[in-house]
Amino acid sequence: MAKTLLKENLVNLLELKNQTDSSADLFLYGDIVSSWWGAWDKEDQYPAAIRDFIAAAGGKNINVHINSNGGSVFAGIAIYNMLENYSGEVTVYIDGIAASIASVIAMAGDRIVMRTGSALMVHKPMFCLYGGYNAEEMRDIAAQLDAVQECIMQVYDAKKKSDVQLAEIEEIVNAETWLTSQEAQKYFDIEEESMQAVACESEFMLKFINMPEE
Repeated sequence: MAKTLLKENLVNLLELKNQTDSSADLFLYGDIVSSWWGAWDKEDQYPAAIRDFIAAAGGKNINVHINSNGGSVFAGIAIYNMLENYSGEVTVYIDGIAASIASVIAMAGDRIVMRTGSALMVHKPMFCLYGGYNAEEMRDIAAQLDAVQECIMQVYDAKKKSDVQLAEIEEIVNAETWLTSQEAQKYFDIEEESMQAVACESEFMLKFINMPEE
């Protein structure tokens, strides 16, 4: 019963938000999971839900808002490819964090905008292991992880700046790197959203003894 209610919540969450005649908003604000069975939080997202959202968008431009720590690699790759091959224009806004596989999804944007104070995190793929494994099995797992990293690097390669070598991207991936908007711009075609300071008079502001008259 709980999973049924959660599925309904996810359907409602993925209804077209702020829809206009030309655009709709998609929010990826939770973990990236393989299916709704793994979506234990109402903000977790999975490929089938994104597929349905894209179908409902019907070619309108999509604004993708990301605040996610990542999750399943291949679920993220599937979401990336759906957005990358979408007929309308896709603008990605990193509202908070795009970490791990969420950083890969972010690369699907025709425009990628990192908002003030947001972060991009890249790292080597990982397996969660339980039980006992011998040396041969561990070597097989390591080889699989290397292959997964090659898949991820293909995505980063498509969005890196023309004067940046793929080896430079792989170096920051191997080091597990957290990037501010300014740092991310060194490697990828990313825009930085600047915010203008707005002055306002309030009771709190009046407590500053050196406040100028303006």
